[in-house]
Formats: sequence, C-alpha cells, structure tokens
Amino acid sequence: MYLPVEVTEDPKRIRIMEGALKVFLAYGFDRTKMDDIARAAEFSRPSLYLLFKNKTDIYRAIASCLLTLSLKRAELALAKEGTLAERLDGLIECSLHDLMKDIVESPHGQEIIDMRSRLAGDIIAEWRGRMDTLIERAVRQEAQRLGADLCARGVSARTVAETLLDALEGMKPRVSDPNDHLEAGKRLVRVIAAAVRP
Repeated sequence: MYLPVEVTEDPKRIRIMEGALKVFLAYGFDRTKMDDIARAAEFSRPSLYLLFKNKTDIYRAIASCLLTLSLKRAELALAKEGTLAERLDGLIECSLHDLMKDIVESPHGQEIIDMRSRLAGDIIAEWRGRMDTLIERAVRQEAQRLGADLCARGVSARTVAETLLDALEGMKPRVSDPNDHLEAGKRLVRVIAAAVRP
C-alpha cells in the first residue's frame, strides 16, 4: 500500500488508486493499461470506468491525494513547538521525504514523478502556492518573534519560502538518493534559519 491511510476518500476510489499506483510503479505509466489497474484493484473494468474515465484521471487523483496529505503534514510540522529550523526539518521529513520515499525508490518511480507537470501541472501549481504560503507564514512569524528585519536584508518571508522549495527541487538531479536529499534539505534549512536570526 502506497497511499497513506490518513487520506479521507471513497474507499473504492482509494483501492483503485492504490492498485494503479502499484502497477504504475512496477511497469511505468505508459505500459499500464486500464485492465492492469482493474486486476490490481480487484475491480471489473466496467466498475473501474464508473469511478475514473482513464488512467490519467487516476494519476491526477493520486497526485491530488498525496499533495493534500503533504499540505496537512506540513501544517502539523509547522504548528509544533521548536525552532524554525526544527519545524522546517519536520516539514521536509514528513510532508516531502516520508510521503514520497517508496515512490522514488521504486523501479518506475522517477518516471511517474517526472510526468507530474504533463499530467497534473495544475494540481502541482496549487500545492506549490499553498506550501509557499505555509512556509512564508512560519518564516514571518519567526522573524517577528526574534525582531529580525527581513526587508532590511533585502528579502521577504515569501522569498525565503520560495527559495527553500526551489532549492529542494533543484538539488534532486544532483542528489538522487532520498535519504541524501533529506540530509541536504536539512543543511539548507540551517542556512534559511540563519537568514531569519537577528
């Protein structure tokens, strides 16, 4: 099972999405047929089509499900007690790393992730905007708490948030191992947190 149980969704749709994700990761998106998904989910093909019109529709539902959960986990991580660095570490670990680790490490995981812009670009853009806002709020609150004037340094809380997420995305081609990426992200957080200190 790849989809986390915290997601509240129709159980039939979840079963189909979980079956589809297993097949996508085992064979790749292009080689997967709706028959393969129906078999993996233990559904008849006609029943499958009552809930999803095609495999792109299923991919988009999986992306939406995972990204919604990512945002929920990010909110929880940022609401915890601790320094900004500790809370951002928690965000990276639980809402990005832990959520995607099984997918990234699977045979066709990178292919599935690389298709996101083509198949779910609008969902990714919405997620990114909301994640930027969550991090921006945490950075702004920390700067206010510490009395740090970000504007005097030529940055804004939004810029800090966007830079963090851009850097995490940008390091992926260089750091392919998910655990190494997590550690690199935590080092980046130290730099971000230092920018907020007075």
